Amino acid sequence: MKALVTGGGGFLGLAIVRILKARGDEVRSFSRGTYPALEQLGVETVRGDLADKAAVLWAGRGCDIVFHVAAKAGVWGSTESYHRANVVGTDNVLEACSAHGIQRLVYTSTPSVTFTGTDQIGVDESAPYAERYLSDYPRTKSIAERRVLESNGANLATVALRPHLIWGPGDPHLVPRILDRARSGKLRLLGNRPNEVDSVYVDNAADAHVLAADRLEPDSVIAGKTYFISQGEPLPLADLLNRILAAGGLPPVKRRIPEGAAYFFGALLEEIYGLLGIENEPPLTRFVARQLSTAHWFDISAARRDLGYEPAISLDEGMERLAASLRGQ
Repeated sequence: MKALVTGGGGFLGLAIVRILKARGDEVRSFSRGTYPALEQLGVETVRGDLADKAAVLWAGRGCDIVFHVAAKAGVWGSTESYHRANVVGTDNVLEACSAHGIQRLVYTSTPSVTFTGTDQIGVDESAPYAERYLSDYPRTKSIAERRVLESNGANLATVALRPHLIWGPGDPHLVPRILDRARSGKLRLLGNRPNEVDSVYVDNAADAHVLAADRLEPDSVIAGKTYFISQGEPLPLADLLNRILAAGGLPPVKRRIPEGAAYFFGALLEEIYGLLGIENEPPLTRFVARQLSTAHWFDISAARRDLGYEPAISLDEGMERLAASLRGQ
Protein backbone atom coordinates (compact mmCIF):
# COMPACT_ATOMS: atom_id res chain seq x y z
CA MET A 1 0.00 0.00 0.00
CA LYS A 2 0.98 3.66 -0.25
CA ALA A 3 0.64 5.34 3.11
CA LEU A 4 0.63 8.98 4.13
CA VAL A 5 1.98 9.43 7.67
CA THR A 6 1.40 12.88 9.13
CA GLY A 7 4.17 13.65 11.57
CA GLY A 8 6.28 10.91 10.00
CA GLY A 9 9.48 12.42 11.35
CA GLY A 10 8.24 12.50 14.93
CA PHE A 11 8.80 9.91 17.64
CA LEU A 12 5.79 7.66 17.02
CA GLY A 13 5.43 8.61 13.36
CA LEU A 14 8.99 7.53 12.57
CA ALA A 15 8.46 4.19 14.32
CA ILE A 16 5.38 3.58 12.15
CA VAL A 17 7.29 4.59 9.02
CA ARG A 18 10.07 2.13 9.82
CA ILE A 19 7.64 -0.77 10.14
CA LEU A 20 5.92 0.12 6.88
CA LYS A 21 9.19 0.52 4.97
CA ALA A 22 10.60 -2.72 6.39
CA ARG A 23 7.72 -4.71 4.98
CA GLY A 24 7.81 -3.02 1.58
CA ASP A 25 5.07 -0.41 1.75
CA GLU A 26 5.48 2.93 0.01
CA VAL A 27 5.46 5.84 2.45
CA ARG A 28 5.03 9.59 2.22
CA SER A 29 5.54 11.80 5.26
CA PHE A 30 3.87 15.14 5.87
CA SER A 31 5.39 17.41 8.51
CA ARG A 32 6.63 20.92 9.14
CA GLY A 33 10.34 20.13 9.38
CA THR A 34 13.05 18.11 7.68
CA TYR A 35 14.23 14.81 9.12
CA PRO A 36 17.47 13.07 8.03
CA ALA A 37 16.11 9.74 9.33
CA LEU A 38 13.32 9.87 6.74
CA GLU A 39 15.78 10.64 3.95
CA GLN A 40 17.93 7.67 4.99
CA LEU A 41 14.86 5.44 4.78
CA GLY A 42 14.03 6.72 1.31
CA VAL A 43 10.74 8.22 2.40
CA GLU A 44 9.08 10.84 0.22
CA THR A 45 8.58 13.95 2.32
CA VAL A 46 6.18 16.84 1.95
CA ARG A 47 6.64 19.91 4.14
CA GLY A 48 3.66 21.89 5.30
CA ASP A 49 1.32 22.84 8.10
CA LEU A 50 -1.70 20.75 9.03
CA ALA A 51 -3.85 23.87 9.06
CA ASP A 52 -2.94 24.53 5.40
CA LYS A 53 -5.69 22.70 3.54
CA ALA A 54 -3.98 22.94 0.16
CA ALA A 55 -0.78 21.42 1.53
CA VAL A 56 -2.62 18.53 3.16
CA LEU A 57 -4.61 17.86 0.00
CA TRP A 58 -1.39 17.81 -2.01
CA ALA A 59 0.19 15.35 0.41
CA GLY A 60 -2.73 12.94 0.16
CA ARG A 61 -2.65 12.45 -3.59
CA GLY A 62 -2.21 8.84 -4.70
CA CYS A 63 -2.36 7.36 -1.18
CA ASP A 64 -4.36 4.33 -0.06
CA ILE A 65 -4.32 5.00 3.68
CA VAL A 66 -3.52 7.79 6.12
CA PHE A 67 -1.91 7.43 9.54
CA HIS A 68 -2.79 10.78 11.13
CA VAL A 69 -0.19 10.98 13.89
CA ALA A 70 0.79 14.66 13.89
CA ALA A 71 -0.69 16.96 16.53
CA LYS A 72 0.16 19.82 18.83
CA ALA A 73 0.86 18.06 22.11
CA GLY A 74 1.99 19.37 25.48
CA VAL A 75 -0.03 21.35 27.98
CA TRP A 76 0.84 24.96 27.20
CA GLY A 77 0.04 27.25 24.31
CA SER A 78 -2.77 29.36 22.94
CA THR A 79 -6.20 27.86 22.46
CA GLU A 80 -6.03 28.91 18.81
CA SER A 81 -2.75 27.06 18.22
CA TYR A 82 -4.22 23.82 19.58
CA HIS A 83 -7.42 24.25 17.59
CA ARG A 84 -5.59 24.91 14.32
CA ALA A 85 -3.28 21.93 14.63
CA ASN A 86 -5.59 19.36 16.17
CA VAL A 87 -9.08 20.26 14.93
CA VAL A 88 -8.56 22.18 11.69
CA GLY A 89 -5.65 19.88 10.82
CA THR A 90 -7.79 16.77 11.28
CA ASP A 91 -10.62 18.32 9.26
CA ASN A 92 -8.11 18.87 6.44
CA VAL A 93 -6.94 15.26 6.63
CA LEU A 94 -10.54 14.08 6.40
CA GLU A 95 -11.10 16.34 3.40
CA ALA A 96 -7.99 14.92 1.74
CA CYS A 97 -9.35 11.41 2.24
CA SER A 98 -12.61 12.44 0.58
CA ALA A 99 -10.94 14.31 -2.28
CA HIS A 100 -8.59 11.47 -3.19
CA GLY A 101 -10.85 8.50 -2.45
CA ILE A 102 -8.64 7.30 0.40
CA GLN A 103 -10.60 4.56 2.13
CA ARG A 104 -8.74 4.04 5.43
CA LEU A 105 -7.69 6.42 8.21
CA VAL A 106 -5.89 5.43 11.41
CA TYR A 107 -6.00 8.30 13.89
CA THR A 108 -3.64 8.72 16.85
CA SER A 109 -5.66 9.97 19.81
CA THR A 110 -4.95 9.99 23.55
CA PRO A 111 -6.50 8.47 26.69
CA SER A 112 -6.65 12.03 28.03
CA VAL A 113 -9.89 12.57 26.10
CA THR A 114 -11.59 10.58 28.89
CA PHE A 115 -9.59 12.04 31.80
CA THR A 116 -11.73 13.91 34.32
CA GLY A 117 -9.01 14.58 36.87
CA THR A 118 -9.78 11.51 38.99
CA ASP A 119 -8.46 7.95 39.10
CA GLN A 120 -8.90 5.79 36.00
CA ILE A 121 -8.50 2.17 37.07
CA GLY A 122 -8.92 -0.52 34.45
CA VAL A 123 -10.94 1.85 32.24
CA ASP A 124 -12.13 0.48 28.90
CA GLU A 125 -13.46 2.08 25.73
CA SER A 126 -16.95 2.50 27.19
CA ALA A 127 -15.65 5.43 29.27
CA PRO A 128 -17.31 8.67 28.07
CA TYR A 129 -15.50 11.77 26.96
CA ALA A 130 -14.75 14.18 29.78
CA GLU A 131 -17.24 17.00 30.15
CA ARG A 132 -14.54 19.45 31.25
CA TYR A 133 -10.85 19.60 30.40
CA LEU A 134 -7.92 21.18 32.24
CA SER A 135 -5.90 21.62 29.05
CA ASP A 136 -6.53 22.51 25.42
CA TYR A 137 -4.63 19.44 24.25
CA PRO A 138 -7.13 16.78 25.42
CA ARG A 139 -10.06 19.10 24.65
CA THR A 140 -9.06 19.57 21.01
CA LYS A 141 -8.03 15.93 20.63
CA SER A 142 -11.49 14.88 21.83
CA ILE A 143 -13.12 17.09 19.19
CA ALA A 144 -10.86 15.67 16.49
CA GLU A 145 -11.36 12.06 17.58
CA ARG A 146 -15.12 12.42 17.45
CA ARG A 147 -14.96 13.93 13.97
CA VAL A 148 -12.79 11.05 12.78
CA LEU A 149 -15.18 8.44 14.17
CA GLU A 150 -18.24 10.28 12.84
CA SER A 151 -16.64 10.18 9.37
CA ASN A 152 -16.54 6.38 9.37
CA GLY A 153 -18.75 4.95 6.66
CA ALA A 154 -18.94 3.13 3.36
CA ASN A 155 -16.38 5.39 1.66
CA LEU A 156 -13.95 5.85 4.55
CA ALA A 157 -13.17 3.41 7.35
CA THR A 158 -11.71 5.09 10.43
CA VAL A 159 -10.28 3.91 13.74
CA ALA A 160 -8.77 5.84 16.67
CA LEU A 161 -5.97 4.52 18.87
CA ARG A 162 -5.19 5.93 22.31
CA PRO A 163 -1.58 5.11 23.27
CA HIS A 164 -0.57 6.23 26.76
CA LEU A 165 2.81 7.69 27.81
CA ILE A 166 4.93 6.59 24.84
CA TRP A 167 8.61 6.13 25.64
CA GLY A 168 11.73 4.44 24.31
CA PRO A 169 15.06 5.21 22.60
CA GLY A 170 14.96 8.51 20.77
CA ASP A 171 12.09 9.87 22.88
CA PRO A 172 12.27 13.68 22.60
CA HIS A 173 9.53 14.33 25.15
CA LEU A 174 8.86 12.21 28.24
CA VAL A 175 12.30 10.69 28.97
CA PRO A 176 14.46 13.82 28.53
CA ARG A 177 11.99 15.87 30.54
CA ILE A 178 12.18 13.44 33.46
CA LEU A 179 15.98 13.24 33.30
CA ASP A 180 16.43 17.00 33.02
CA ARG A 181 14.20 17.69 36.00
CA ALA A 182 15.99 15.05 38.06
CA ARG A 183 19.40 16.53 37.21
CA SER A 184 18.22 20.00 38.20
CA GLY A 185 16.72 18.72 41.47
CA LYS A 186 13.19 19.74 40.45
CA LEU A 187 11.60 16.31 40.06
CA ARG A 188 8.96 15.51 42.68
CA LEU A 189 6.34 12.88 43.36
CA LEU A 190 2.85 14.17 44.11
CA GLY A 191 0.83 12.84 47.01
CA ASN A 192 1.43 9.66 48.97
CA ARG A 193 -0.71 7.13 47.12
CA PRO A 194 0.98 4.44 44.97
CA ASN A 195 -0.99 5.42 41.87
CA GLU A 196 -0.57 2.89 39.08
CA VAL A 197 -0.12 4.22 35.55
CA ASP A 198 0.12 2.69 32.10
CA SER A 199 2.78 3.41 29.50
CA VAL A 200 3.74 1.98 26.13
CA TYR A 201 7.06 1.30 24.42
CA VAL A 202 7.21 3.18 21.14
CA ASP A 203 7.62 0.12 18.89
CA ASN A 204 4.57 -1.49 20.50
CA ALA A 205 2.51 1.64 19.89
CA ALA A 206 3.65 1.70 16.26
CA ASP A 207 2.86 -2.00 15.85
CA ALA A 208 -0.69 -1.37 17.09
CA HIS A 209 -1.17 1.26 14.39
CA VAL A 210 -0.04 -1.08 11.62
CA LEU A 211 -2.17 -3.93 12.97
CA ALA A 212 -5.17 -1.60 12.93
CA ALA A 213 -4.41 -0.52 9.37
CA ASP A 214 -4.26 -4.11 8.15
CA ARG A 215 -7.66 -4.92 9.68
CA LEU A 216 -9.41 -1.70 8.78
CA GLU A 217 -12.01 -1.66 6.04
CA PRO A 218 -15.66 -0.57 5.80
CA ASP A 219 -17.92 -2.74 7.98
CA SER A 220 -14.92 -4.36 9.71
CA VAL A 221 -15.20 -4.96 13.44
CA ILE A 222 -12.79 -2.13 14.23
CA ALA A 223 -14.28 0.52 11.92
CA GLY A 224 -15.58 3.54 13.81
CA LYS A 225 -14.11 2.39 17.13
CA THR A 226 -11.45 3.52 19.61
CA TYR A 227 -8.80 1.40 21.34
CA PHE A 228 -6.59 2.00 24.35
CA ILE A 229 -2.99 0.96 23.73
CA SER A 230 -0.43 0.27 26.48
CA GLN A 231 2.08 -2.24 27.78
CA GLY A 232 -0.63 -3.90 29.82
CA GLU A 233 1.81 -3.66 32.74
CA PRO A 234 0.71 -0.77 34.97
CA LEU A 235 3.24 0.36 37.56
CA PRO A 236 3.10 2.77 40.47
CA LEU A 237 4.19 6.11 39.01
CA ALA A 238 7.19 6.28 41.33
CA ASP A 239 8.40 2.91 40.02
CA LEU A 240 8.03 3.98 36.38
CA LEU A 241 9.88 7.24 37.00
CA ASN A 242 12.64 5.52 38.91
CA ARG A 243 13.14 2.91 36.22
CA ILE A 244 13.56 5.68 33.66
CA LEU A 245 15.95 7.47 36.00
CA ALA A 246 17.94 4.25 36.47
CA ALA A 247 18.15 3.86 32.68
CA GLY A 248 19.68 7.34 32.61
CA GLY A 249 22.12 6.52 35.40
CA LEU A 250 20.38 8.72 37.97
CA PRO A 251 19.26 7.99 41.55
CA PRO A 252 15.57 7.44 42.37
CA VAL A 253 13.25 10.33 43.16
CA LYS A 254 12.02 10.36 46.74
CA ARG A 255 10.86 13.89 47.52
CA ARG A 256 7.11 14.46 47.53
CA ILE A 257 4.70 17.37 47.67
CA PRO A 258 1.00 17.20 48.64
CA GLU A 259 -1.57 16.81 45.86
CA GLY A 260 -3.54 19.90 46.86
CA ALA A 261 -0.46 22.08 47.01
CA ALA A 262 0.64 20.90 43.58
CA TYR A 263 -2.75 21.70 42.02
CA PHE A 264 -2.82 25.14 43.64
CA PHE A 265 0.73 25.85 42.50
CA GLY A 266 -0.11 24.70 38.97
CA ALA A 267 -3.16 26.98 38.80
CA LEU A 268 -1.12 29.90 40.13
CA LEU A 269 1.62 29.38 37.58
CA GLU A 270 -0.91 29.18 34.75
CA GLU A 271 -2.37 32.50 35.86
CA ILE A 272 1.01 34.20 36.14
CA TYR A 273 2.33 32.87 32.83
CA GLY A 274 -0.91 33.85 31.10
CA LEU A 275 -0.92 37.39 32.48
CA LEU A 276 2.72 37.93 31.58
CA GLY A 277 2.37 36.32 28.16
CA ILE A 278 5.18 33.86 28.83
CA GLU A 279 5.34 31.35 25.99
CA ASN A 280 7.47 28.73 27.76
CA GLU A 281 5.55 25.98 29.52
CA PRO A 282 5.20 26.47 33.30
CA PRO A 283 7.02 23.92 35.48
CA LEU A 284 3.60 22.71 36.66
CA THR A 285 -0.02 23.09 35.48
CA ARG A 286 -3.37 21.91 36.83
CA PHE A 287 -3.55 19.15 34.20
CA VAL A 288 -0.06 17.85 35.00
CA ALA A 289 -0.76 18.02 38.74
CA ARG A 290 -3.86 15.85 38.31
CA GLN A 291 -2.09 13.44 35.95
CA LEU A 292 0.79 12.92 38.39
CA SER A 293 -1.43 12.45 41.45
CA THR A 294 -4.00 9.99 40.06
CA ALA A 295 -4.04 6.42 38.81
CA HIS A 296 -4.62 5.91 35.11
CA TRP A 297 -4.34 2.49 33.57
CA PHE A 298 -6.52 0.89 30.94
CA ASP A 299 -8.08 -2.40 29.92
CA ILE A 300 -6.50 -3.31 26.55
CA SER A 301 -8.45 -6.54 26.05
CA ALA A 302 -10.36 -4.99 23.13
CA ALA A 303 -7.10 -4.18 21.31
CA ARG A 304 -5.87 -7.71 21.96
CA ARG A 305 -9.09 -9.21 20.66
CA ASP A 306 -9.85 -6.99 17.68
CA LEU A 307 -6.39 -5.84 16.56
CA GLY A 308 -4.41 -8.91 17.51
CA TYR A 309 -2.28 -6.53 19.57
CA GLU A 310 0.18 -7.97 22.05
CA PRO A 311 3.10 -5.87 23.34
CA ALA A 312 6.07 -7.59 21.67
CA ILE A 313 8.60 -5.60 23.70
CA SER A 314 8.13 -6.10 27.44
CA LEU A 315 8.64 -3.28 29.89
CA ASP A 316 11.87 -4.90 31.11
CA GLU A 317 13.28 -5.28 27.61
CA GLY A 318 12.19 -1.77 26.69
CA MET A 319 14.00 -0.33 29.70
CA GLU A 320 17.16 -2.23 28.74
CA ARG A 321 16.96 -0.77 25.23
CA LEU A 322 16.37 2.69 26.65
CA ALA A 323 19.36 2.40 28.97
CA ALA A 324 21.60 1.24 26.12
CA SER A 325 20.49 4.15 23.94
CA LEU A 326 21.15 6.66 26.73
CA ARG A 327 24.64 5.20 27.16
CA GLY A 328 25.18 5.73 23.45
CA GLN A 329 25.34 2.04 22.60
